[in-house]
Amino acid sequence: MHAVAVCQTTDRAQGVALAMAALAKSPDTFEIKGRRVFLKPNFNTADPAPGSTDNQTLLALVDQLWAAGAASITLGERSWQNTHRVIEDKKILPPLKEKGVEVIVFDDLPSADWVEIKTPSHHWPEGFKVARPILEADCLVETCCLKTHAYGGVITMSLKLAVGVLPGNGQDPRYMQALHSSPQQRRMIAEINTAFRPELVVLDGVDAFVDGGPMSGQRARGNLMLAGVNRVAVDAVGVACLKRLGANRSIMERPIFQQEQIAAAVELGLGPAGPGGVELAAADPGSLELTAALRSILDQG
Repeated sequence: MHAVAVCQTTDRAQGVALAMAALAKSPDTFEIKGRRVFLKPNFNTADPAPGSTDNQTLLALVDQLWAAGAASITLGERSWQNTHRVIEDKKILPPLKEKGVEVIVFDDLPSADWVEIKTPSHHWPEGFKVARPILEADCLVETCCLKTHAYGGVITMSLKLAVGVLPGNGQDPRYMQALHSSPQQRRMIAEINTAFRPELVVLDGVDAFVDGGPMSGQRARGNLMLAGVNRVAVDAVGVACLKRLGANRSIMERPIFQQEQIAAAVELGLGPAGPGGVELAAADPGSLELTAALRSILDQG
């Protein structure tokens, strides 16, 4: 059973704190104290949330990680185009430095720090490479957004976040070309996730894309924050959130656990096979009604 904490909120900082606190009380908990945290956000572009991780959400998460006893915090990312430009455009570097967070741009990694992963049963024709800091992280924490994906992924939440740990087109274009040209794209996304496991995932659903994405799309107010330790469970609840908001046909007309990213991840042993393996925990009394609504949608598929 994998727990996902649900917080109904319009206040991102409050949502991060309450969702993490609720998850920490569940059996499916996480440990931050004394560990070197590596933080992976969604900086695919610098577009406003949910196009990218909201600065307030990220800084609130950093505060909570320090409060939980993190020994150090390092953020690492690779954007769609120029990661340095995305970080500059988001104006996030100065506040991160003020909070004692080191920042690594994967674009700058030498070739020796890209680790090749080859699994014969996977759909990657030449395997794929993963940034070494992700693989060697003492405690990996991810924060993702709530949105659809218009370019073949269908959804882009915690599983899709893994694409940012592969080399970009400016480093070695083979991998992004292989991914985006393949009819197996959604399975390939799931396969990246076999290389590593996050300790904690925080999903910001205060704003959502219910169609389009990942940079821009049809917006809706989700007014929620999720926290979990299992990517399949978090994404399944995320799809339930999109169904509740009334998303595109790819979301509304397909059962949650038949979404190909999720189904492939289940086949790979990355998470629960159905709604019975997901426990929802309301972060506070004000989140009880939303939690019950998501429970019903999750159970219905």
